[in-house]
Amino acid sequence: MCASRPLFLRARAFSKNGLSKPNIGIAGATGAVGKEIMGCIEKRGFPYNDIKMFAHPDEAGDKVDFMGNSYTVEAMGDSSFDDLDIALFSAGGGISEVFAPKAAAAGCVVVDNSSHFRMDPSTPLVVPEVNGHAVKGHNGIIANPNCTTILMNVPVYPLHKMAGVKRIVVSTYQAASGAGLDAMVELEQQARDWVEGKEEVTQEIFGRQYVWNLFSHNSDIYLNTGYNEEETKMIEETPKIFEDDSINISITCIRVPVLRAHCESINIEFEREVTLEEVHACLNAAPGVKVVDNRETNKHPEPLDASHGYDVLVGRIRHDNGQKKGYGIEMFIAGDQLLKGAALNAVQIAELLLEK
Repeated sequence: MCASRPLFLRARAFSKNGLSKPNIGIAGATGAVGKEIMGCIEKRGFPYNDIKMFAHPDEAGDKVDFMGNSYTVEAMGDSSFDDLDIALFSAGGGISEVFAPKAAAAGCVVVDNSSHFRMDPSTPLVVPEVNGHAVKGHNGIIANPNCTTILMNVPVYPLHKMAGVKRIVVSTYQAASGAGLDAMVELEQQARDWVEGKEEVTQEIFGRQYVWNLFSHNSDIYLNTGYNEEETKMIEETPKIFEDDSINISITCIRVPVLRAHCESINIEFEREVTLEEVHACLNAAPGVKVVDNRETNKHPEPLDASHGYDVLVGRIRHDNGQKKGYGIEMFIAGDQLLKGAALNAVQIAELLLEK
């Protein structure tokens, strides 16, 4: 990978108010996250001059409709990025490993949704609401964190700034969307199979019944620790994003039969005593957070309410009675894994690249 460089490598400058706009590419344009990236670009009015759509070679030649135009899907090659300024990758770690360095070498800044570069010391790992400044130190590649990490970091970081977070214990309730479009389709099919009274529901993605069930996250478990890959990502990524290695994290990740949007139960231990009034005020002022915490009506974050939304919903805010009074809180969050957990965060990073 090449040495540190300015935000854009070409002679022309890009900004939302400038005369020029970047040429952009979407790798994985036909997938669930790729489609959401296009939606975010359109909804947020992200400026661009030209756009290319990339997908698996088997899909080369297919058409993708976007903002009233039809684009021909291309397979990525060595010269695919020569005329691009920003590429949003959501095509898996293997593709990113091969093509992201090639794109960067061609002067194209890559925002990568895979896990491949996240813990690379030379690659910024960015949640714009937390460490947006980190994009300035990129070497051509910027990593998008794991979805559960992003959703937790958005509300926890402002609390960390307020009172210093010492320890976080998290349990996740992860939707089918986290495993991609095929998993979402399979969950819908399993529901139909069950209603139709079939002896066995379709089980091609997870190899088990998903509807009316929940199970440990399907990523590989490290036999020496007992934590799986999904859990390890949050443990490793959060200190890098917070730029603070002192935070201790324990996590359990579970798949639940929800179509879209992840939930997390979060327990936090602080360095100092806090009041619930402080916590509410902090979260109400935090970017990307919406407090949904009505004890009277028992209305709190739900995946259906978070689906297709940009904000991370936060509720069930209360003191942790298992800690010294005021030094810990419990809360429950819900956020759209495909949006803030992936596509939206990537587009927000690309927006930071356009700032002067």
